[in-house]
Amino acid sequence: MLPGGHNPLHYHINYSETFTANEGNLGVGLGKRGKKILKSGESYTVVPYKHHYFFNPTDKEIKFKIELKPGHEGFENSLRIIYGLAEDGLTNRNGIPKSIQNKAILACMGDVNLPGFFSLIFPLLRRIAKKAAASGDKQRLVDRYCL
Repeated sequence: MLPGGHNPLHYHINYSETFTANEGNLGVGLGKRGKKILKSGESYTVVPYKHHYFFNPTDKEIKFKIELKPGHEGFENSLRIIYGLAEDGLTNRNGIPKSIQNKAILACMGDVNLPGFFSLIFPLLRRIAKKAAASGDKQRLVDRYCL
């Protein structure tokens, strides 16, 4: 992860995430205020429903591992798709898909839930994702970036 890199505050319902810093320090934000800095070799597990995010607190590139328990194919595919979309120029500079449909597909596919205001619009995102699945757009993303 590049210096300053991060993802938004979110939570998962179906799996826990264990973060392990491999090279450099990894920041794990817990809720809106708590933060934990993992040194190389250290791990931390975030349980389902716990609001969290991760970030690079340094001025150097870092490497880390994330382990999901139980495994979650949708999350793995959502990562493949997001990196593919970024490579194709279809995300903003923070790696967020430009298309609302792709945002909806990836959030639902990966069990990524956003707290606060975004929880109010999640039913709409679910509808958009369901429509994308019915039209074949979700499968086209999987076919392009995951196979």
